[in-house]
Amino acid sequence: MTETIFPDAVNPKVTAGKGVRTMIRPKIKTRFFICISRLAAMGIFLAFFGCAGKPLLRPVPPELTSQVGIEGIPEARFWGDEWPTFSLEKFETFTDTDFKTHYSGVYEKSHHYLAISGGGANGAFGAGLFAGWTASGTRPEFVMVTGVSTGALTAPFVFLGPDYDDKLRQVYTTTSTKDIMEERNFFAYIGGDSMADTKPLKLLLSKYITNSMVSAIAKEHQRGRRLFIGTVNLNAGRSMIWNIGAIASSDYPEKLALIHDILQASAAIPVAFPPVVIDVEINGGQYEELHVDGGTGSQVFVYPAAVDWKSITKKLKVKGKPRVYVIRNSFLETDYQNTIRHLVPIAGRSINSLIRTQGIGDLYQIYALCERDNNDFNLAYIPAEFNEKPLEAFDPVYMGKLFDFGYQMAVKGYPWAKFPPGFVVGD
Repeated sequence: MTETIFPDAVNPKVTAGKGVRTMIRPKIKTRFFICISRLAAMGIFLAFFGCAGKPLLRPVPPELTSQVGIEGIPEARFWGDEWPTFSLEKFETFTDTDFKTHYSGVYEKSHHYLAISGGGANGAFGAGLFAGWTASGTRPEFVMVTGVSTGALTAPFVFLGPDYDDKLRQVYTTTSTKDIMEERNFFAYIGGDSMADTKPLKLLLSKYITNSMVSAIAKEHQRGRRLFIGTVNLNAGRSMIWNIGAIASSDYPEKLALIHDILQASAAIPVAFPPVVIDVEINGGQYEELHVDGGTGSQVFVYPAAVDWKSITKKLKVKGKPRVYVIRNSFLETDYQNTIRHLVPIAGRSINSLIRTQGIGDLYQIYALCERDNNDFNLAYIPAEFNEKPLEAFDPVYMGKLFDFGYQMAVKGYPWAKFPPGFVVGD
């Protein structure tokens, strides 16, 4: 869901990786200036009177950062830049019989991997694409699904397959801004941790991500399929990948609440939305971590570059060439804008540009991994021809049209891009 920290930049059209494609509507533009003014005023206030924010009651000591975890679930998570020890040990010690037993749903089968990016309300594009893909009769079962930000909210439904398409459509065509966040007044900013309250999002997650859904995820995990969600550990300043299936399969008493927290954290746009506190432990010691939007680490991911994926596919005796599908819920093309020499437009334009180029950089990294590991790269994104304009950050009318747009593209046979944008194939 991360696109920028400012409410107007959460506007799908502004944050879709294209900067400001057309003139911002007056109401949205006015709110943007008001918000910046409030931030500036708050900065001045804090400069004079100090920071009044609440510190964590039990922060993780720096020396324990890589040792703490979720009690009773050793495989609940791992850093986004390394091959986790528990996974490496399995692939070094498991026999063919072990792999066939513990990975029955992925052993000696074709592999399809799916990575879903952030993009706020533009997640409606991916939701529509999946529904259209189902209708086309060509949608595969994904061995692995990863999600960041709005992609994290999409991923559980897609992981469980076409039976959940209707629920995914409801999420992305009936949700409005008030169902995601409540804007706080200026005085609430002082000493606070965000400009908006995301209690509505928590209620939305409780409505759709249920115990029965968690049980279904656990069942698929036991077949060897994987559902990974990305957040950023704000204390460590490092991306973290959560193994939702391992959590769902555990006996952890609060696993449903934990999964809700992880999904909410993955969509917690820094400054705009509050970070999520997640309880961790080690040797009986209880601590707290702050987690925010996974998009602050990467807009989309498949697996850490440190993982020797060729050895994994060899041990699993994968049939054929694995296929990687990347859904970038964003526009990739840039456009020209005559930026005014003033703090607000300069900041907004710069942040939007940073997000767009970060997203493109992530696509290049995934493509490089595909080339290294002999995976087939496939990319979908919102084309420039879609020119509808939202009236609010999460405009259900806009999202409904974008859902239909993605659906129609997929039904007709989506023209998957085989290279990242701007990539030139040599002779």
